[in-house]
Amino acid sequence: MKKIHSLSLALFGSIAFLCLSLHPTLAADGSLFDLPILKLENLPAGGQSLSLSLQTLILMSALTILPSMLLVTTSFTRIIITLSILRQAMGTQQTPPNQVLVGLALFMTLFVMTPTIREVNDAAFTPYSSGQISIEQAGIRTAGIMKQFMMRQTRQADILMVAELRGDKGYESAADVPFLVAVPAFLISELRTAFTIGFLLYLPFLVIDIVVASILMSLGMMMLSPMMISLPMKLLMFVIVDGWSLTLSSLVESFTRG
Repeated sequence: MKKIHSLSLALFGSIAFLCLSLHPTLAADGSLFDLPILKLENLPAGGQSLSLSLQTLILMSALTILPSMLLVTTSFTRIIITLSILRQAMGTQQTPPNQVLVGLALFMTLFVMTPTIREVNDAAFTPYSSGQISIEQAGIRTAGIMKQFMMRQTRQADILMVAELRGDKGYESAADVPFLVAVPAFLISELRTAFTIGFLLYLPFLVIDIVVASILMSLGMMMLSPMMISLPMKLLMFVIVDGWSLTLSSLVESFTRG
């Protein structure tokens, strides 16, 4: 009941504010909207820009969607899915724990995205900090650089599929692909690539499970769980071939080759 009461008060306040704002006397006076946070500032070179208070509000609001942007516009998706499938293939249950896998995926993502981040810093953040461009121009430049990274990793078939869903017939070049088309197409391609790598990682562990189960069946040891024998063998094989280094280096190379 308290939540419903609070929601009703908020809705009533919004309606009252809208009615007051549309009142001709207050609208002509303009004092209702005489707030520094809502003002536009005139630039020396001409044009207008958002006030510092409003820019700060936009940046603080953008922090809430940063995790989602990390998932859908960077290499994080491919890395975390591959590591999760690898853990399932080894049969180690929750070892390594989720916190370790996510932390490793975050730092590997930072390593892979370093050239792109440096390019964003040089083309958008540094000019914006020095006052050479507005926040809108910085956002457009950042989106363009991120789209270039995504296009290098995206299959053309996925772009065409998303374009058909959007009602577009196609695009002449990667630069013509809208950002709203590039993001889902990139995410679909990342899922396909991650599952392909995961399948290849699963095969040697699957062979060990089949061999151990066949040997135990031939010896008549049906009451002994094959997992008790295959798990140490899989861990030993993974350590001998330096599996973590091979997996992570292959993941990084999959982006550089893309």
